[in-house]
Amino acid sequence: MKLHLILSFVLLGTVSSFHLKNEALKIETPEEEESQNQEQETSEEEEILTSGEGDSWEEKEKATELVPVPAIKEDINVCPKEEDVIHLTGSPECQTCRYLFIRQAKTFQQAQFICQSCYRGKLVSIHNFQFNLLLQTSACGVNQGQVWIGASVSGWDPCLRFTWLDGSRWDFTYWAPGHPGNNCGNCVALCTRSGYWRRAPCVRHLPFFCSY
Repeated sequence: MKLHLILSFVLLGTVSSFHLKNEALKIETPEEEESQNQEQETSEEEEILTSGEGDSWEEKEKATELVPVPAIKEDINVCPKEEDVIHLTGSPECQTCRYLFIRQAKTFQQAQFICQSCYRGKLVSIHNFQFNLLLQTSACGVNQGQVWIGASVSGWDPCLRFTWLDGSRWDFTYWAPGHPGNNCGNCVALCTRSGYWRRAPCVRHLPFFCSY
C-alpha cells in the first residue's frame, strides 16, 4: 500500500513538472517571436537606409530619364581671347605679313578653322631657318612641347608628299632625326625646344600659329 502511494506521488510530481515547463514555453514563445520580428524589421530598415534603395528599380530608372544630360561639345566657333594670343609682325620674306601664336590647345583641323574664321588666314607656312627660329622662340615659353604649323604629309616613304595649307611652295624643311619617315600622324608640329618638325596625329591638342 505504501509503495503504491509513493509511486502515485512520484508520477504526479513528474506530470506537474512537465506541465509547468510547457506553460513556461508557451509564455516565452510569443515574446521571443515578437523580439525576433522587431529585430528583423530593424535590420531591414537599416539595410534600406544604408543602401539608399528605398525606391524600386523602375522608379529609379524613370528618375534617371527625367534628368537632362548636357551635350558635351567643344565650341570651336568661339575666337580665342586676347590674352591667349601673341601678335608677331613681319618675316624675312614678307615684312607686311602678320602672324599670331594661339596658346589655346586645339586639334589640327580646329586650329585651321580658327585661323580661317577668326583671322581670315591659315596655319603658318615656313620657308627659311630664320623664320623657323622666330616661331620657335615665340613658342618656347608655352607649357607644350610642340605647336601646330600648316604642313601636312600624305603617302608612304619613299613616296611621301608634303603640302602647306596656304598653297605656298615646299622649299624648306627642318625635320627632327627619324622624321618624316612613316611615323604615325599626317600633320606636322614644330618642337618648342629644338625647332625641329615632327609628324603628329592630327587629333592631338596643341597650340598653333596663324598667318594672315
